[in-house]
Amino acid sequence: MEDQRIIKVFLDEETVPFGEFKPPVKFTMDTTKIPDGQHKLKIVAKSSNGVEGVKTIPFEVRNGPEIAVVGLRKNEVVDTQVSITINAYGSEIEDQFIIKGSETPKAIPAWVWALVISFVAFGLFYLIMNWNPDLYKSFF
Repeated sequence: MEDQRIIKVFLDEETVPFGEFKPPVKFTMDTTKIPDGQHKLKIVAKSSNGVEGVKTIPFEVRNGPEIAVVGLRKNEVVDTQVSITINAYGSEIEDQFIIKGSETPKAIPAWVWALVISFVAFGLFYLIMNWNPDLYKSFF
């Protein structure tokens, strides 16, 4: 009996598969030929007795630079003037590394400040509670 199993791979809403394979299959998908944005990979597999199974996997392609925005969030309500910082990180390989502009400046998170203040406060509390002048006599 001939092996009738086949796997067809479709991208988005295409009616023609970009690949047909005999299982098991391992392939490399070149995302540089796919535009940035949301896409779906649809896999249709046919078993040896002719029954089809379908699996759809949504994914996002981002071959362009990563864009970081500080000062404005999605669906945020703003008024008056808003200070916005925009930075873009590419994946280009270069011999030079430029430090200026390599990182997006962000404020120190509030939880870090709370942790530092708690640590300093505990240190002061410990010092005050255990201060005993008899323990600190001079050698002179």
